[in-house]
Amino acid sequence: MDIFGVPIQALMGQLLIGLINGSFYALLSLGLAVIFGMLDIINFAHGAMYMLGAFAAYLLLQNLGLGYWWSLLLTPFIVGAIGVVIERTMLKHLYGIDPIYGLLLTFGLALILEGVFRNKYGATGLPYAIPPVLTGGINLGFMFLPMYRAWVIVASVIVCFATWYTIERTRLGGYLRAATENPQLVQAFGINVPRMITLTYAFGTALAGLAGVMAAPIYQVSPQMGSDLIIVVFAVVVIGGMGSIMGSIITGFALGLLEGLTKVFYPEASTTVIFVIMVVVLLIRPAGLFGTQK
Repeated sequence: MDIFGVPIQALMGQLLIGLINGSFYALLSLGLAVIFGMLDIINFAHGAMYMLGAFAAYLLLQNLGLGYWWSLLLTPFIVGAIGVVIERTMLKHLYGIDPIYGLLLTFGLALILEGVFRNKYGATGLPYAIPPVLTGGINLGFMFLPMYRAWVIVASVIVCFATWYTIERTRLGGYLRAATENPQLVQAFGINVPRMITLTYAFGTALAGLAGVMAAPIYQVSPQMGSDLIIVVFAVVVIGGMGSIMGSIITGFALGLLEGLTKVFYPEASTTVIFVIMVVVLLIRPAGLFGTQK
C-alpha cells in the first residue's frame, strides 16, 4: 500500500524515527524551558549535561557493572549534582543581569566539557547495549516496532507531562513560580529561595541526564552528541515559546514528526525544516507559539 507514492512501511518507519527524535527534543527543550522560565538563564551547557548523562551510564556499566536500569535511576541524581555545583559556583553571580552573560558562560562550559571527554575517549561513538528486557520488537503488520524505541517514546511522554503537572498544578510548582516572580515576598514566608533556585537548575540538568541515558543505546555515547543536538533543541524552545513548559513538550514531539515526514517527501530539506519554521514563527509571533507576548 502506497500513500502519495510512498510505501506505508517507509512512511511509518520515518514517522517512528521522527517520534523518537521528538521524544529527545521534548525532554531536552523541557529542561531548557524550566531553567529559562524559572531562572532566566539561557543554558547552553544543556547539551553537555545530556552528553554527561550518556557517559555516566557508560561509566557506571564499565567501572561498577551497573546496567541500564540502575543508570536510569542514578544518572539524573549525578548530573543534577553537577548542576548544583555549576549553579552555586558560577551562575548565581549572573542573576539579575543581561541573560547573554549566562549564555556565554554556559557555552564556554559546554566547550570545556566536550573537549575533556573528546580528549579522553575520542570522537568515535562508544556502544551501549539495549537492556535484554527491551530487545526485540512488535510486528504491527505494516511495520516492525522495536521495543526499546517504544519504551523511549512512552517514558518521554510520562516524564514530560509529569513535569508539566508538577510545575503548573501543584503547590511546589506554585512556590517555584512565585519565587522567580517575587523572591522577596516568598522569602518573607520562610521559604529558602536560593535553595529552590538551585534545585530548579539541578532538576533541569537532571532531565538532560535522563535523556542522555535513554539516548545511549540508540545513538551511542559520544562527546559530540550534545553539541549535535543542542542547536535543534534551542530552535524547538524558540518555536514553542521561551519558558513555556507545555509549548516545549508539544513543539518537541510535533517537530520530530514533521522532520520525519520531510525525510520521506523532501529529504534535502529534513535538516533545515525546523530552522525554516523557527524563522517564520519569529517573524509572525516573536514570543513563540505558546509564549507570552511581553
